[in-house]
Amino acid sequence: MRSKYDVLVIGGGNAALCAAISARRGGASVLVLEGAPKFYRGGNTRHTRNMRCAHDAATEILTGPYTEEEFWEDLLRVTGGQTDEVLARHMIRESKEILNWIMEQGVRWQPSLGGTLSLGRTNSFFLGGGRAMLNALYLTAERLGVDVEYDAKVTELVVENGMFLAARLERPINGETEIRATSLVAAAGGFEANIEWLKRYWGEAADNFLIRGTPYNRGSILKMLLDKGVQEVGDPTQCHAVAIDARAPKFDGGIITRHDSVVFGIVVNKHAQRFYDEGEDIWPKRYAIWGRLVAAQPDQIAYIIFDSTVVTSFMPTLFPPIAGQTIAELAGKLELDPAALEKTITEFNAAVRPGTFDHTILDDCRTEGITPPKTHWARKIETPPYLAYPVRPGITFTYLGTRVNKEARMLMADGKLSANMFAAGEIMAGNVLGKGYAAGMGMTIGSVFGRIAGREAAKHARN
Repeated sequence: MRSKYDVLVIGGGNAALCAAISARRGGASVLVLEGAPKFYRGGNTRHTRNMRCAHDAATEILTGPYTEEEFWEDLLRVTGGQTDEVLARHMIRESKEILNWIMEQGVRWQPSLGGTLSLGRTNSFFLGGGRAMLNALYLTAERLGVDVEYDAKVTELVVENGMFLAARLERPINGETEIRATSLVAAAGGFEANIEWLKRYWGEAADNFLIRGTPYNRGSILKMLLDKGVQEVGDPTQCHAVAIDARAPKFDGGIITRHDSVVFGIVVNKHAQRFYDEGEDIWPKRYAIWGRLVAAQPDQIAYIIFDSTVVTSFMPTLFPPIAGQTIAELAGKLELDPAALEKTITEFNAAVRPGTFDHTILDDCRTEGITPPKTHWARKIETPPYLAYPVRPGITFTYLGTRVNKEARMLMADGKLSANMFAAGEIMAGNVLGKGYAAGMGMTIGSVFGRIAGREAAKHARN
């Protein structure tokens, strides 16, 4: 590791690696600082499995076209219009090139998974998952001559009048040092692993949140940048949050703790009451609302209830369901009021109207006469054994971040562009995701803006 580089990339996940490779291919000398040990490198990318990109025709791995306009409409729907349209449309246009560009960096794709995911036309899946993708990107970066430093804790960013000068860091073995660079790319994620920071906005409820990904995303780089006058973007209470198994570890449970069974049953809180429409829309467009929904329930706990007829309809998770031969027995195991749960399920079953079940479309299986309704995929829960998963809010990443332009260049609080600071990935995702989420968008943001940030950082360094 030298003391001076053309481009310094802080972070070690998908966005950081795309930036590093792009900058190196642009002729720049590049150093990547990953705050985690090598085994845990890659941030949340380690737990991903797919990416959503626009494309004009079916391919070997995608079953049909997914146009820019359809992508935009999906993004508009899940965010409720809370997105920077210029940046979002720019990302969507650029995403059309990313599938091939990522392959050129050594990443391989596989056909989409089936079941509730319904992503065969829209999302490309990494062969071997996110860790295999990361390994391919690291291998390419190192072959190109990118330097990588692990366990590199950045303690200070030296920034003057919107210009990055140096980063000071601590390392367990080699101690403190200072790295100077002509350009900076910040790709160090959000602050979801910083429970105290989450509690500023969520209060004591945040103590019951589980963090799906890395414990290293504590938001230190984001805080430094905001303190240095970078303009912030995004609502600090908004985040990518899904319902994950309540038995999962506090950190790093990953994709195998997420539950995709909601559409096949009902969800109740600790009082055995339903609180939201489980069949509102196709699952990949709604799975990321359930973390916030559960967070709003008493003690931030809920239970997915279903019966034995649907156990093979969704992807199994790390933890087995809790079973009971009767509703009362199941309620006892969940420490719920048996009479209350029996009443909720009896009323739900009575409200179900006959229809033709098809989880791949918005079918006509619905309820009538109960609140909340279940507008699609409603079927009676009547075949023992009865099954349940306890779930809590699983936070993936936060949306508070740094504001950027189409070149991924950071904007300062006074509205001026930074001279040499760029951002990519979760640390700037709030520009595109004001709220809500659809499967694969985080990786799209990281790859697209990582590639742009690296290219522009190298261009600045050369000039």
